[in-house]
Amino acid sequence: MSKEAEKAYLAAIGQDGRQHSLFKPFSDNDCGKYLASIGFIMSLLPPPPARILDFGCGGGWTSIFLALRGYQVTGQDIAPDMIDLALENRTRNGLTSDRVDFICGDFESLEGVGQFDGAIFFDCLHHADDETLAIRTAYAALKPGGLLITHEPGEGHATNPLSIAAMEQFGVNERDMPPRLIVKRGMEAGFVGYRVLPAPERLFNSFYEKRNHRALSASRYRLIRNVIRMLVKPNMAGSAIVVLEK
Repeated sequence: MSKEAEKAYLAAIGQDGRQHSLFKPFSDNDCGKYLASIGFIMSLLPPPPARILDFGCGGGWTSIFLALRGYQVTGQDIAPDMIDLALENRTRNGLTSDRVDFICGDFESLEGVGQFDGAIFFDCLHHADDETLAIRTAYAALKPGGLLITHEPGEGHATNPLSIAAMEQFGVNERDMPPRLIVKRGMEAGFVGYRVLPAPERLFNSFYEKRNHRALSASRYRLIRNVIRMLVKPNMAGSAIVVLEK
């Protein structure tokens, strides 16, 4: 059911939802965090004009940003109308198919071997029916030494009220996708190394969010504890950016 729901998602969210997808990230309340995330990912990828495969691209904003940076990008999505929206987005941004192209297909079974320097799952792997197949598809698509970068929600996402509402209303998957699971599946697929890095949201919550300035406040204690944890070892349960090397 979830794959058919993904294909029907754009129609289900209506015209307002379509406009939101077309103008994302600027149409989203979390725009600043999205911009920080794509900026971090660009800094982790091989430099332009590397070839990048953008899985589950939706309306194409991540693909567009990467192409404007100078990458050669292929965006993929399972929904034909999302691909149409991404093509509209490409035209709106003055880009051509030699800079960014879009293909319709299932990222759990997409064909392609050794073509890309980098691949991205940006907030889409947690919608997969089978993350093992999706990560194996990414592994096959990468050149030796290529990088797979994921930006996914961690434990607790599936039980978040917004996730439950989305599953009930639209029939889509909203799964926990913690780093420990991504790394496990990546090592099983054949990746040889990994890094787990704090998601920009966690950095914002730790360093930028306004809080009580009393020296011994509970919030200050939690901040210090979280910063120490980030410095000592990666959080394998929470939202994170994961980098896997082929």
